[in-house]
Amino acid sequence: MAKLSCDFRFLLIPAAIVFIYIQMRLFATQSEYADRIAEAMDAEHHCTSQMRLLIDQISMQQEQIVALEEAKKRKEQECTQLKALVQDLEKKGLQRIIDKTQVPVAAIVIMACNRADYLERTIASVLKYQSSVASKYPLFVSQDGSDPNVRSKALSYNQLTYMQHIDYDPVHAERPGELIAYYKIARHYKWALDELFYKHNFDRVIILEDDMEIAPDFFDYFEAAAALLDKDKSIMAVSSWNDNGQKQFVHDPYALYRSDFFPGLGWMLTRSTWNELSPKWPKAYWDDWLRLKENHKGRQFLRPEVCRTYNFGEHGSSMGQFFRQYLEPIKMNDIKVDWKSQDLSYLMEDKYTKYFANILKMAKPVSGTDAILKASNIQGDVRIQYRDQSDFERIARHFGVFEEWKADEYL
Repeated sequence: MAKLSCDFRFLLIPAAIVFIYIQMRLFATQSEYADRIAEAMDAEHHCTSQMRLLIDQISMQQEQIVALEEAKKRKEQECTQLKALVQDLEKKGLQRIIDKTQVPVAAIVIMACNRADYLERTIASVLKYQSSVASKYPLFVSQDGSDPNVRSKALSYNQLTYMQHIDYDPVHAERPGELIAYYKIARHYKWALDELFYKHNFDRVIILEDDMEIAPDFFDYFEAAAALLDKDKSIMAVSSWNDNGQKQFVHDPYALYRSDFFPGLGWMLTRSTWNELSPKWPKAYWDDWLRLKENHKGRQFLRPEVCRTYNFGEHGSSMGQFFRQYLEPIKMNDIKVDWKSQDLSYLMEDKYTKYFANILKMAKPVSGTDAILKASNIQGDVRIQYRDQSDFERIARHFGVFEEWKADEYL
């Protein structure tokens, strides 16, 4: 019996050891779970904090979106009011300017943007000669953009109708280094001509820019030319400009010519021609585009020997390119030619070839490297024949005339 009791005590020792071991494991496990629970709670607090931060950011963005939408609505309302004002001014202007008993020869539009001082000078020059023929030539100013000085200057005149072109579409140049201005100008021209031909229903439009002055016989010249433009469909447009109209090269204020090259800078076209050009109008460089054969299709342009406009715009989109060398010395006609008494039938397609051939026949031929010296010693016209483009450019440099082949450059 004593031996059994002793054996039992010996069994209690391992049992106690096992019990203690189990308790220690349980304590370790509980501590581990407590640490994990603490980490989970920390993670939960962090997630909650991040969630609140995101909610705050979303709330702020929603407030910004609401503010932007409200600003957009205000801008749309302002644009609607501005368009209504412009339309009202156009209607009032047309009612005030156009004499219903007089069919206009052409609307005349001054294309403007952000040069109020230039615009004032141009308007003053036009009104000096337009006032007596206002019913024949209703005057418009078309502004591209919202320069306030240009707008207020244009609206200060009762003798003209103000139009405003506002274009919010972004402009992207197609080639690196291009000026965005040339794209904006092309858009403005298309809009303005669409307005004048299709909204105001004019048969012809004369386009001036906001850096031009006009000659005393500017309107009489275009009225005479309008009759030719209507009769002869081989004439695409009429210009008041001669690129080589510098003082040293011109002398006859009565001389007019047909040209394969579009001069621009004060020109007139008809609605039928615009119907053809408007749907395919280019994104930029509209004047060079008009000089391409696929657009003028062999038709020609009328131009004077002595310019009927003068371009004083040294500063503008072209950065004053060639101004001092080519534009500043231009001679603008200062003689009041009576164009109504002039017989211009020689400019019709069926007569002009013979007329111009006779001019060439009568001109004295000049050749050689000293052509400029020989020409200066000859009274009357001279004729210089060139072989190719490079030969033409060499001769042009000697005489100081334009040597560019812009139509080829545009290609």
